[in-house]
Amino acid sequence: MNKDWVKVYIAAFFEVFWVIGLKHADDFWTWSGTVISIIVSFYLMIVAGRKLPVGTVYAIFVGMGTAGTVISEILFFGEAFKLSKMLLIVILLAGVVGLKLVTKDKVQEGDES
Repeated sequence: MNKDWVKVYIAAFFEVFWVIGLKHADDFWTWSGTVISIIVSFYLMIVAGRKLPVGTVYAIFVGMGTAGTVISEILFFGEAFKLSKMLLIVILLAGVVGLKLVTKDKVQEGDES
């Protein structure tokens, strides 16, 4: 796996934190964590988008972030578990994985791997 794809996955991980922070932050420290998560998340996504197809990067970023946020809300914040919601998350993740599988990484000039 390419290091740029790892950046996309880490960016999506931090997206979960800032999305939850936007809803639940209520003091200086939680807002600080939210802002830091936004900065890290978007920085990694932008850096990865320099070498990978931007549309695919964004779709994977948003898809994984959405799935992570929904699952986190259920596990940590008492959101109701609905089988229909989980089925739709599985479909979303299948689309994200499929998109990743059909996307070719750009080969940089001078790379020999």
